[in-house]
Amino acid sequence: MSQLRPVRIFDTTLRDGEQSPGASMNLTEKLEIAQALVQLGVDIIEAGFPIASPGDFESVAAIAREVRGTTVCGLARCNDGDIDRAWEALRAADQPRIHVFLATSAIHREFKLRMTEDEVVARAVAGVRRARGLCADVEFSPEDAARTEIDFLCRVVEAVIDAGATTVNIPDTVGYATPTQMHGVIAALRARVPNIDRAVISVHCHDDLGLAVANSLAAVEAGAGQVECTINGIGERAGNCSLEEVVMALRTRCDTYGCATGINTRRLVPTSRLVATITGIRVPRNKAIVGRNAFAHEAGIHQDGMLKERRTYEIMRPEDVGLEKTDLVLGKHSGRAALADRARSLGYQLSPEQLQTLFDRFKALADRKKEIYDGDIAALCETQFAALPEQFSFAGYTLSCASGAIPTVELRVLHDGVAEAVTITAGDGPVDGIFLAIEKLTGIVTTCRDFRVQAVTVGKDAQAEVTVELEHGGELHRGRGVSTDSLEASAKAFLAAVNRIALGPSPRIHPQRV
Repeated sequence: MSQLRPVRIFDTTLRDGEQSPGASMNLTEKLEIAQALVQLGVDIIEAGFPIASPGDFESVAAIAREVRGTTVCGLARCNDGDIDRAWEALRAADQPRIHVFLATSAIHREFKLRMTEDEVVARAVAGVRRARGLCADVEFSPEDAARTEIDFLCRVVEAVIDAGATTVNIPDTVGYATPTQMHGVIAALRARVPNIDRAVISVHCHDDLGLAVANSLAAVEAGAGQVECTINGIGERAGNCSLEEVVMALRTRCDTYGCATGINTRRLVPTSRLVATITGIRVPRNKAIVGRNAFAHEAGIHQDGMLKERRTYEIMRPEDVGLEKTDLVLGKHSGRAALADRARSLGYQLSPEQLQTLFDRFKALADRKKEIYDGDIAALCETQFAALPEQFSFAGYTLSCASGAIPTVELRVLHDGVAEAVTITAGDGPVDGIFLAIEKLTGIVTTCRDFRVQAVTVGKDAQAEVTVELEHGGELHRGRGVSTDSLEASAKAFLAAVNRIALGPSPRIHPQRV
């Protein structure tokens, strides 16, 4: 086979992915994900939209300071204030990129911008020139490119490349395109824009019709050299092109696409788990590549084929995406070194302090469970990544409850290290009683908008993972708790969300969409 053409992976989990309702992240969480993306091998990290809020600015600036080994990108509209603010956040980056955008479709020109074609071209050129005067790496996006007249799109692309754009991104902002259309747009740009060889063609597809990955692959097939995507496909409305799906499609079908990425695919599952834990957006069981059922086989015919030859029903090896063949490995007699090795094999990089906390929790769990599964280790690891400063931490509970009776709950917590307790007889069942006890003890009144329980592994002693969303002051706050006791897991999840509320608001606004 001839040499494979490289395709850059532009990850926008921290910018477009965070626009998913309820997916806002704090600075610590963004830095954790950014470091995981570096280990994954992404070429560009879009860290945020610096002008959107002080929180977004500080997140981009912190990632620019601390992340090395990849390009760090910030989004800006085509105006001087946005562009200057983006550069201020990015200036410490090892490899900075300013990403400027301006809508180009007829519907946006008429109803949103109220600008003529000439005015749009002039502003786009001015924005790119401003950015290029500050940064050598500049990307331009004609927002809603998929619905922009092809003649005008070619005109804009040629003008911004002349102005200094090094990457031209073609967004399907509202998920309207089809694969045939997207292929045609990229092919037309390559054929009709005389200076197109001076810039990388990128593509940014949304999944409103379920075609984001297909459209991205069609663009690559037509010659695009960069794909913009997110972990688990999260993002605005129905989400973005899924990084893990487009990467594994290019790898598995390199015979068709003739392309390769620099992604370390063994980091796909760990990174997926990390993002799901931090954002609270769980991965569906049947999700391609990283779902729990992606490599599961229940049908007898499939099982028989797998036993005879794996390739009969699997086109990828689970190890290649970060799943382990062996599940049962550790017990209560295992040491710190064995635990650290297992955590590394599952894709988690822990500091010495995190490892010590993990080891203590592992020993406590091993005393309660007969068998420790990889899923148990992953759940314990993820609590290290998702940990926030705790004003309230769970210390214990006592419960008296009977069918049809109002429960009595004694809840014990540490409030800034000081033991406190409250007893309450209220609620419709034990979980509601614990929830009301937490409200009384903390003084923080909330509305529970979502409550989910799932088993981390299998068996009657499996750990329960509880995730909650609490509304307070018009904002949603997520919490997560894990324990072999589902009520304890519930209390930990409620307290985790309350701790987020106690930290105070993290002001941010949603930017315009690309």
